[in-house]
Amino acid sequence: MFPARRLSPPLRKQLTLGIKRLTRELHTDLDVGGKNIKYVLAGEGAGTIFAINELTGDIHAMKRLDREEKAEYTLTAQVVNADTDEPLEPPSEFIIKVQDINDNPPQFIEGPYRASVPEMSAVGAPVTRVTATDADDPVYGNSAKLVYSILEGQPYFSVDPNSATIKIALHGMDREMREEYLVVIQAKDMGGHMGGLSGTTTVTVTLTDINDNPPKFSKSLYEFVIPEDLPIGKMGGKVKANDRDIGDNAKSTYSIIEGDEQGTFEIVTDAQTQEGILRVKKPLDFESKRAYTLKVEASNVRPEPSSSGPFKDTATVKIVVEDSDEPPFFSKPVYLLEVNENAPINTVVGTVTARDPDSSGSQVRYFIDRHTDLERQFNINVDDGKITLAKPLDRETDMWHNITVTATEVRNHSQISRAIVAIRVMDINDNAPEFATEYEAFLCENGKPGQVIQTVSAVDKDDPIQGHYFDYRLVPEMLNNPNFTIKNNQDNSISVLAKHDTFRRQKQEMYFLPIIVTDNGNPPMSSTNTLTIRVCGCSKEGIVQSCNVEAYVLPIGLSMGALIAILACIILLLVIVVLFVTLRRHKNEPLIIKDDEDVRENIIRYDDEGGGEEDTEAFDIATLQNPDGINGYLPRKDIKPDLQFMPRAGQHSGPNGVDVDEFINVRLHEADNDPTAPPYDSIQIYGYEGRGSIAGSLSSLETASSDSDQNYDYLREWGPRFRRLGELYSVGESDRET
Repeated sequence: MFPARRLSPPLRKQLTLGIKRLTRELHTDLDVGGKNIKYVLAGEGAGTIFAINELTGDIHAMKRLDREEKAEYTLTAQVVNADTDEPLEPPSEFIIKVQDINDNPPQFIEGPYRASVPEMSAVGAPVTRVTATDADDPVYGNSAKLVYSILEGQPYFSVDPNSATIKIALHGMDREMREEYLVVIQAKDMGGHMGGLSGTTTVTVTLTDINDNPPKFSKSLYEFVIPEDLPIGKMGGKVKANDRDIGDNAKSTYSIIEGDEQGTFEIVTDAQTQEGILRVKKPLDFESKRAYTLKVEASNVRPEPSSSGPFKDTATVKIVVEDSDEPPFFSKPVYLLEVNENAPINTVVGTVTARDPDSSGSQVRYFIDRHTDLERQFNINVDDGKITLAKPLDRETDMWHNITVTATEVRNHSQISRAIVAIRVMDINDNAPEFATEYEAFLCENGKPGQVIQTVSAVDKDDPIQGHYFDYRLVPEMLNNPNFTIKNNQDNSISVLAKHDTFRRQKQEMYFLPIIVTDNGNPPMSSTNTLTIRVCGCSKEGIVQSCNVEAYVLPIGLSMGALIAILACIILLLVIVVLFVTLRRHKNEPLIIKDDEDVRENIIRYDDEGGGEEDTEAFDIATLQNPDGINGYLPRKDIKPDLQFMPRAGQHSGPNGVDVDEFINVRLHEADNDPTAPPYDSIQIYGYEGRGSIAGSLSSLETASSDSDQNYDYLREWGPRFRRLGELYSVGESDRET
């Protein structure tokens, strides 16, 4: 009997098939000479990877072993009877461990690598770290012990042999000189000793930019020629400072540091091209200054604190102002003038002045833009710019007049300038005051003396500077008026008072009181206005009853509501009459319509659906006209149908002895006694068929005795309802043939 055990020493992987047996055989206590026993092996790889000698118990490896695939195998051995395979002992477990050898090189799983480091980094600054792995057993020997070295990339970079950290090895690495480097790193196992396996990877190192270069103008002097009439904000020239850096480190800002004390120019940076755009900030004047010398500076937006400056550069910009033919220049853009209303024609309102700013000093002529003076109320002297009146002005019509004056050069009429002239019409006292409205006062017969009849105020179209003040007085001939007097209210209004209480309508119904209103102008203006006073009958409470507005307008005593009601009734009656006449005309419409579509002779018009008439024998429709019905409806005559039958000469019999006359009489009797049908039909003159009859229009039916050659076989195809009719007509045709 043998216990479970671990074979020692371990079996080396890559063991040669069948040539190496285990160092210790398996034996049992029963293994004595002459015994009929054998060894049996079971477990992982038994029979495929491992085999046992049944007689001796030696275990052999049948194929190459790889520790990286499986490091240990667990097997079970047992002694059995060679003939019966019956176990002679309990099974014994064995563990076989595969011993590692250095058969796997190091590998960089994440390679190739890319890394970046700022330019001008210090020596020893880390760049990146690489990592290699070895599949061999790290705890057995040196098969998995790695050492790193640099194969390519010196003298710029170095690598730590143990941590594989790549570092800067050279000072002053400049991106502007070289931006990218390729570094090759090697990892070797066995501690780097001879015989070890190795693997390599590449690391691409990129130097990132720092702001270590100042902007630099491409030239030290720039010259530009700018016309003096260049609009404000327009570009006059461009300057450019180049920077070897990239991105934000290459951005520059421009400024004028000398030569522009008046702020005539400005310089801005173009964000796309990083150029300095020189623009005009104030108007240029060739006659005032013909040249400018500016000093322009370009500086970095984001200077690097760790780098030594300066991060700026300067250049000189010379600007020559070019003379341009400019339009005349008014002394003021807007002129404010004043003139009295009603001033005589040719009165001088004011003067505008303009000059030619060019050095030539051309003569200037003045004109009024007639689009702003449509009524031609002003004139201007073309030589000196004096504005005079062409028509009298009225302040009460227009208080302000805004006109546009143009100035042009004599030698160049295309050069035009404009100025606005605002003319204010000054007021003079040329309007007399008058009542604010047309007053009409009402006075009660039982009024008391001193009672206020009416409050009167006045208005004046003039507008004096000191304001209005009106003086009211009665006309001289009414100063001793026995009936009325006036009282000043000290607010430019007066009150009209009654002097007694003996006013009677029968005696005098209406009074007229002339009042003179005078203003405080210079000279003063006055007018006479008349106040109408009507004597009215009033209640005890003083309410006017007999001469109010309604009684005056409607002397017949009807109220406004009553008049509206009467008017509404009249309109309603008119509507009823119109409707009655319309209906009357509609009822008198004749049965026979005389129009262009009246059919005559052989022209037949069909308005009913179907295949049309088959019986088209000619007839004279004129014989059907009844002259008695031309002027209106014919009298309706209702008759009761009687069942009287005229004897017929010939009768046709159908199959099985069916008589046609008897069939028609039976149907006629059923129709006459149908309770759902109208009891009477109407006789109608069919001069114009289709109107006025309760029954519908009838198509002409051909009798059986007609000579027309018609085929009525299709009646049999219409179904059971028309079968009898088809038999009747088919019988008639057969009789005619015989």
